[in-house]
Amino acid sequence: METKDLRLAVLIDADNVPYSGLVEMFEEIAKYGTPTFKRIYADWTRPNASGWKKVLLEHAITPVQQYSYTTGKNSSDSALIIDAMDILYTGKVDGFCIVSSDSDFTRLATRLREAGMMVIGIGEKKAPAAFISACEKFIYLEILQKPGASSGEKQKARKTKDEKGSPLSKVEPALIKLFRDSITALADENGWAFLGDIGNLMLKKKPDFDSRNYGFPKLLPLLKSMKKFEIHERETGKANIKHIYVRNL
Repeated sequence: METKDLRLAVLIDADNVPYSGLVEMFEEIAKYGTPTFKRIYADWTRPNASGWKKVLLEHAITPVQQYSYTTGKNSSDSALIIDAMDILYTGKVDGFCIVSSDSDFTRLATRLREAGMMVIGIGEKKAPAAFISACEKFIYLEILQKPGASSGEKQKARKTKDEKGSPLSKVEPALIKLFRDSITALADENGWAFLGDIGNLMLKKKPDFDSRNYGFPKLLPLLKSMKKFEIHERETGKANIKHIYVRNL
């Protein structure tokens, strides 16, 4: 499915995601469509919002002021949800990108998908499973971080990642079984399944699936590393273009 021309509403919960990595985040969003609405929600009178203020103009993001009337309550959530529904009813977008790690947006994501919208979630690894499952795809901010950032916050995050010395997730038997089951479901009479179809089915089963979570830039190297599958590259008759098929060993 071609998604390059999809119109997306990007709604950012500044209270629940770090401001570092904003460039990488919009580069990732560009893979799925064009941001037509770009709004960010916070109580901008608070000192902890100062980091965001430096990057808003550069990326033409519209800040939405939402005062915290009650201690312990995130009023930005309500403002974001109301705006999302208003945007939905304008009919001017094809999908939404909700940038947050907050479970409060689970019902919103579900409602938007019920309305036929693509919903992409972007947040930290701590994001709750319910919100992740409610999205069509969920991308972890940690895998978007690139070396050489000048932001102190990103340097700290990168240092933590380097200390661990491992990807966000490990290849475990459950993941291998998920691949095996997906290949079986898609396979032709000879057991072969097209790689692109496998990736799409994996996302439907596990919205936060991304080969980058396991330290691989693409799906094919991840599958090869498991050594559990037979891989066949078929010529298409076009230069440098091959179709990749996979079957269970």
